[in-house]
Amino acid sequence: MAYAKIQPGTGGNRYVPYEERTGNESIVYFTRDLSAEGLCRIYERVSEHLVGKVAVKLHTGEKNGPNIIPRPWVKELIQKDLPEAVIVETNTYYEGDRYTTEGHRETLKVNGWDFCPVDIMDENGTVMLPVKGGKWFTEMSMGEHIANYDSLLALTHFKGHIKGGFGGSNKNLGIGCADGRIGKGMIHTSIGSRDPFDIGTEELMERMTESTKAVVDHFGQNIAYVNVLRNMSVSCDCEGCEALPVVTPNIGIVASVDILAADQASVDLVYALDEKDHADLVERIQSRHGHRQLSYMKELGMGNNRYVLIDIDSGDARIYPKEAVKDVVPFEA
Repeated sequence: MAYAKIQPGTGGNRYVPYEERTGNESIVYFTRDLSAEGLCRIYERVSEHLVGKVAVKLHTGEKNGPNIIPRPWVKELIQKDLPEAVIVETNTYYEGDRYTTEGHRETLKVNGWDFCPVDIMDENGTVMLPVKGGKWFTEMSMGEHIANYDSLLALTHFKGHIKGGFGGSNKNLGIGCADGRIGKGMIHTSIGSRDPFDIGTEELMERMTESTKAVVDHFGQNIAYVNVLRNMSVSCDCEGCEALPVVTPNIGIVASVDILAADQASVDLVYALDEKDHADLVERIQSRHGHRQLSYMKELGMGNNRYVLIDIDSGDARIYPKEAVKDVVPFEA
């Protein structure tokens, strides 16, 4: 594995308006239908390239975590559209309910992930995947079983994150596929540091994104991204029942075969909310320099930050984020 101490980029605390972005446009699908049916309908729009043995990467949560994607939705999606798929996870870097494989499997039982196989990918070891064009790494340590799959669906609960600002598809893959000891350590910890989470802001966003690039490149065209914008605490699902209260309104679900477009559209939809409705989540994103996730994905050639938003609820009409959230009901505790 290769490390280099390089000055990270800047600007991750600034939201870039659409008119300042350049390059091609990707397609992003959108539905307001936050239900199992809505999830299945939007998945169908991005399912074409998921062939062979399919891994579904989602955050299965700490014990009794309140904000994860509802299990009945995932169950219906898998049983209806992906009957041979396997949910994949890795153990955590922090000492919690999913730190060891034994504890992780107990947590899966508590949270009800028992309707299909769940593969803890680093249970039996690790594998190094190349990082092409990275400035922090030339390779990243992943759960060994990632090599057993032909395709991957990133099924992501979009929300805030204590270190990353926001957790979208980038975080789901970059942190979620890295193994619990080596890979996550490479992302979070400086060599020789006694603080296991001493890396933050711009540098953390870049390291996380390079890890994601290893996963994206590994699967090539056989990968798709679905972000569920519901129960968006500023806290990650890693915090379980200790997550801060949800104050941001529910928005809907986005899907794309472009990871940057999917995460950018999700961020844009949050910013399109009224200021009083998005203030907490926007503050979390900007204070942690979360926008660097997006700009670095673009620098690494991982996708487009310009996109066409297709409203599948309205006959595939092209819409703007402000139009998508105009009827969102403000959150009331």
